Amino acid sequence: MIDRKRAKEAFLAYTDRYDSSNRMIQHKVDHTFRVADNCEEIALSLDMNQELVDFAFFLGLLHDIGRFEQVKRYGTFVDSVSVDHAEFGADLLFAEGLIRDYPIEELSQDSLNLLETAIRLHNKLNLPKELDLLTKRFCDLIRDADKVDIFRVVSELSFEERIGSSRKLFGDADEASEDVMACVFQHRCVPREIRKTRFEGHLSHCCMAFELVFEKSREIAQEQGYLKRMLTGTDENGKVLWNEREKEQLQLLQKEIEAAWGMPI
Repeated sequence: MIDRKRAKEAFLAYTDRYDSSNRMIQHKVDHTFRVADNCEEIALSLDMNQELVDFAFFLGLLHDIGRFEQVKRYGTFVDSVSVDHAEFGADLLFAEGLIRDYPIEELSQDSLNLLETAIRLHNKLNLPKELDLLTKRFCDLIRDADKVDIFRVVSELSFEERIGSSRKLFGDADEASEDVMACVFQHRCVPREIRKTRFEGHLSHCCMAFELVFEKSREIAQEQGYLKRMLTGTDENGKVLWNEREKEQLQLLQKEIEAAWGMPI
């Protein structure tokens, strides 16, 4: 069993090393706890026993541990111009020994291997096909929990706060390219290498909805309403963020997501 109190204390002791006045740092602390809670909720929906539910929460707590040092060193969350934050975080934990700060005394080596694999794979476009059933289940779980909270992040934080020093990498074209829209109609996530503009980045975040694996994940996303706001192209104050052509593409995307989910958003 995981001692959640000790795990949270260890996580906060680690993040206290970083500048909490930096909105990017505080955002990642908030994101981490929300993802951990999502992991627990999804695990419970799958009728997992308490030991596995605690493990799911622990996975959520550690999944983005690489983000803090990423921001400190590079000033950005954009992996393509810094480091793969999932690989970086897994290395910090398992190669450099950070995991020893956490209450892992009762975890078997198989459980630690599962934890490392799920952290390394949580941000990948596709999962390896050779994963065993338990590993795939937890990889799907953390990826769903992360995506659901990313909808909140995109809705609540400004583009500049999320991108940091990498603003210059994104152009301002009026609409998404044919390649990006092809992903919409194929009901799949948008590969990083074809996202060139701010709007394409926004649309690609919405496309994460296609790959939510669990019914509970879709229910959480629907109840929270952040995905709906992203697709209507407005901020929390109702201000319209995109032009008419971009809004048309978002409307097309909403129809495709609702078709894929079999329910309204």
